[in-house]
Amino acid sequence: MTQSFLNYIDGQWVAAEDRVTTPDVNPANTAEIVGDFPSAGRADAARAVEASAKVFPLWARTPMPQRGDILHRAANLFEARADEVAEAMTREEGKTLAESKGEVMRGVSILRYYAGETMQPTGEVYPSASANTFLYVERVPVGVVALITPWNFPVAIPAWKIAPALAYGNTVVFKPAELTPLTAWHLVDVLEKAGLPAGVLNLVNGRGSQAGHELVENALVKGISFTGSNEVGAHIAAQATARGAKMQLEMGGKNPVVILADSDLEKAVELTLAGAMLSTGQKCTATSRAIVQREVLEEFRERLVARAKALKVGDGMQPDTYMGPLVSAEAERTVLDYIKIGQAEGARLLAGGEKLRGDEYDCGYFVAPTVFDQVTPDMRIAQEEIFGPMVSVIEAQDFDEAVQLANHTRFGLSASIFTRDLNLALRFMREIEAGIVHVNSQTAGAEPQVPFGGFKSSSSGSREQGKAAREFFTQIKTVYLDPL
Repeated sequence: MTQSFLNYIDGQWVAAEDRVTTPDVNPANTAEIVGDFPSAGRADAARAVEASAKVFPLWARTPMPQRGDILHRAANLFEARADEVAEAMTREEGKTLAESKGEVMRGVSILRYYAGETMQPTGEVYPSASANTFLYVERVPVGVVALITPWNFPVAIPAWKIAPALAYGNTVVFKPAELTPLTAWHLVDVLEKAGLPAGVLNLVNGRGSQAGHELVENALVKGISFTGSNEVGAHIAAQATARGAKMQLEMGGKNPVVILADSDLEKAVELTLAGAMLSTGQKCTATSRAIVQREVLEEFRERLVARAKALKVGDGMQPDTYMGPLVSAEAERTVLDYIKIGQAEGARLLAGGEKLRGDEYDCGYFVAPTVFDQVTPDMRIAQEEIFGPMVSVIEAQDFDEAVQLANHTRFGLSASIFTRDLNLALRFMREIEAGIVHVNSQTAGAEPQVPFGGFKSSSSGSREQGKAAREFFTQIKTVYLDPL
């Protein structure tokens, strides 16, 4: 029998007001229903916002170390159920069990990091021109914040929004992606069990067109942190700006890896493949373009194609699986459409390019790891985010052309270069238009203690994670204190 789950509003687990539910389907085996979840509407989201607004003054006055104690307890509880949450993630999102376990432990690290941040200074004392004035600034919470998260990192991204929001004294309405509600349920459940007061954190599973719109438009919501598509991000930006709410947007990427002639080709191939194919390419930091210097293009291409064809694709629960399914039928259609677009544009298909069929593949959304070459910079497959297991190989004459090609996109999230030349590595670090830069490592991957975010259309300019998170989740109050 399929287990049913509920929303969490004002300290209570409750059904959606209209009682509508949505099945959570395993993308590796669509006959398996992972759970049944509420499909909240505007009224449910509004109730969650009201609950958050009601309790905000109490939570804002709660000493920061007490907030940190709750986050620390939640980290311990989450770690204790790491295997259970990892299995849930693989069953509802599709990534391999090893990747899921790694993400869960990253969530634990994030909770612990922000528990520690509650013991850090929150203000500064300044010299005043007046001998009698005590002049200082303090950081205070924003208020009710709405956190709208995607399905591809259903623990890490919610954790790196929820943990700092709570640590700095905000109250939260959390709307996860409809495709991955079970991992969201686990995260909220451990925070509740860790001792969060009722209303401080609310979970609303629902459609973006209903619950999401309410969160963006509700006047009680003072800040919106969103990770997702550029199209939705642009709408949120317009709505938030119109009513003066703070906004934080992390959106798409078209991340390049540059392979120079002096690189370690074996390492470059392996990490290009990992960046492009792990998590089935469903990462905003995934490697999408391999820009290869002409002298090593043929050898790199041959090695990359051979490795791509050898990858084991299958159910992420199986220990020998390298790459799992795409998350949904819609995601699968999108990737297959881009493969057709690439062929129509004149790119050469070297590997993959098809839906896998037979045996286990007929039950899920499996597309073969796909490699194109003879890709020109202005082709759609070189410019648009695909979010699937597909990489385009682009030829560059030298370092300067490689950097020019790498920057030839409206996105600027992550970029990588493989080279033994320290001078060229330093030039790349200076000249690349990306918020995250890797040297001799893949484009994907980010540690929780450092800022995360992109340039250009990849971001609204703000940063998440690390100490940078307080810039969004706090506001500065300047105080002039004079005795009578």
